[in-house]
Amino acid sequence: MKTRFIPPALLALLFSGAAAAAAPAAPSAARTCHLPGTEGALNCHSVPVPLDYAKPAAGSLKIHVAVAPAFREGARGDPLFVLAGGPGQGGSEVIRLLSAAFSRVRATRDIVFIDQRGTGLSGKLECKDVPGQETMSEAALEAEAHRCISTSKVNFAAYTTANAARDLEAVRRALGYPKVNVYGVSYGTRLGQAYARAYPGSVRSLILDGVAAPDQVIPAGGRDAQAALDKLFDHCARDAGCKKAYPNLRADFENLAARAESGIKLSLTDPRTAQPLSFTMSGARFNGTVHSILYSPADARRLPFLIHSAAQGRWEPFVARQNVVGDFAGDGGNATLLYLAIVCAEDVPRMTPSLMKDDAAMLTRPLVDRIPAMCKHMKVPAVPWVAPTMIEAPALLLSGALDPITAPRRAEAAARHMRNARHLVVANAGHNVSQLGCTPRLLRTFLDNPGAALDAKCLAEIPPPTFQLGSAGPQP
Repeated sequence: MKTRFIPPALLALLFSGAAAAAAPAAPSAARTCHLPGTEGALNCHSVPVPLDYAKPAAGSLKIHVAVAPAFREGARGDPLFVLAGGPGQGGSEVIRLLSAAFSRVRATRDIVFIDQRGTGLSGKLECKDVPGQETMSEAALEAEAHRCISTSKVNFAAYTTANAARDLEAVRRALGYPKVNVYGVSYGTRLGQAYARAYPGSVRSLILDGVAAPDQVIPAGGRDAQAALDKLFDHCARDAGCKKAYPNLRADFENLAARAESGIKLSLTDPRTAQPLSFTMSGARFNGTVHSILYSPADARRLPFLIHSAAQGRWEPFVARQNVVGDFAGDGGNATLLYLAIVCAEDVPRMTPSLMKDDAAMLTRPLVDRIPAMCKHMKVPAVPWVAPTMIEAPALLLSGALDPITAPRRAEAAARHMRNARHLVVANAGHNVSQLGCTPRLLRTFLDNPGAALDAKCLAEIPPPTFQLGSAGPQP
């Protein structure tokens, strides 16, 4: 399962201080619910919170919470709160982590999936999918995004990380948990850190996977994206089969990227419909697709095949993978407007010319170039930067060495503001590692005793995926 900083819709188009939460009204009674991706029943709640904590009379919204009860009787009283990535994913959209990463943890603890305000079942702020968006011109895509923003009646300024952290405290109180453990992935690590700083007495421990540094500017990930691509090329050159199959991989990629900047007119058979298809492969589409592929090492090991095929004039495999980027059903459907509300208020104001020059890279340039213009339509006030305070709760930080957006250096930067943090790097992993190898066992071990030593040598046993050398798929 992938969670990401950049929602598929934008790829196609292209911390908080302490504050007391208003006492929430009693939540609706827990009801039995079934969510896609789970077999058993869950207990779901709707927790009312103010839309604007500074103006309680301005209205309210309901935060959707799905609780997977601990398997054993006499469960521990400190559950695991799960915060998804994006920003734009809801907890209900990463529910598959229940079996993939948390099956051991659930033996003794409730697992609580929270849909952040504006995501999932908590009033999702999304732009509806547009038929044919994979082949629309850049101007048409941009116009559609602007139309979506302008027709929304939502007060985007209320959808900040700080307010989402206040919502978490309202959920904790409404469900009656004295303290909680917080699991955040990707953007969820930013929200998790914000919550731990705003309500230190409520947090027992933190597990942060794919860690966002407090000073990280989400769209500006060019340096890490390029490093991940360079590592892939180097790994292919050191693999006998990959080197033989794709001897000119880097040159082929650079040639395709250069051509895409001017637009590559394609006529092919649509991989989805088997009908004739004509459109222009733009630089934004090409780079956005490559960047999304790098999130997962298993996916990345298919990239040399896709590049080689396109260089030979056979674009169908690449276009099929491009469709996945824009397929809202394929990854839970990020809340595009929530993404913009947060990034336009918290990140874009910090996109200084010096930062952009230092972090400039081809893979992320389309997003960096487009997002400030989109933010002008969002009209959200900038959230002032606040220097991070020290987090006292024990924290386990997880990084994949091949991560193109939250590289290990980001976790190291975050750890400098944590009193008791340990950082584990998985050599053969990308963005999100919690479900890999022995990691689920390590999560349980850490939560049972956050202050104890953690033997993580088993992470070195996670193997690299094999390269795809032909149309039949990856090597066995």
